[in-house]
Amino acid sequence: MIVFPAIDLKQGQVVRLAEGDMDRATVYGDDAAAQAMLFAEAGAEHLHVVDLDGSFAGRAENREAVEAIIEAFPGYVQLGGGIRTPEAVEGWFELGVARVVMGTAALKDPQFVKDMAREFEGGIVVAVDAKDGMVATAGWADVSDIPVADMARRFEDAGVASLLFTDIGRDGMLTGCNIDATVELARQIDMPVIASGGVKGLDDIHMLSLHARDGIEGVITGRALYDGRLDLAAALALAARA
Repeated sequence: MIVFPAIDLKQGQVVRLAEGDMDRATVYGDDAAAQAMLFAEAGAEHLHVVDLDGSFAGRAENREAVEAIIEAFPGYVQLGGGIRTPEAVEGWFELGVARVVMGTAALKDPQFVKDMAREFEGGIVVAVDAKDGMVATAGWADVSDIPVADMARRFEDAGVASLLFTDIGRDGMLTGCNIDATVELARQIDMPVIASGGVKGLDDIHMLSLHARDGIEGVITGRALYDGRLDLAAALALAARA
């Protein structure tokens, strides 16, 4: 199972949000590339990066910081946030991004996402952010009337690499990952699932790793790392056993 340390960017700074609320951001630094290197030094080979401003704007708003991360981090960078055109997708792959994450685009223009998944095989991750079981979009600002599993099934045969499932009611709250909902989703669909939202310690990593055979590909963690509640090296070692 893969552990993805998260770097969320707001106005060039490394932040974590509480429940996806841009007005409830905690700043952890202003050097995103340096943070990426710290994660690499702890053993991380994968990184999850989000352009939070881009999620709302629908275009790259933290390009300089993202490019610095790509240049500094020796592993695989997974990037999301406002990537909604073919030119944007292609541009990020050309710069060295390993996988592009699409959320709002997946809901509003599923055919576009399917086209990108076919063109960039293994390179597209669909993000399904949920609040009370329903899909949330536009940087989590809007909640749709579409159940998570229904949206996920739209992409089962499209060549999508993985489904990233975030319970935004738990994101940044250190209340524990919604393991039951994540595992149930993984069992319902025919694609790997990445868990996100609320990871607070090694117990979450351990419980998710037990369900690797159910389709849990990985887990994203942010605030627990920044607050020192989760040791990245220990989490990586635990996940590697799955």
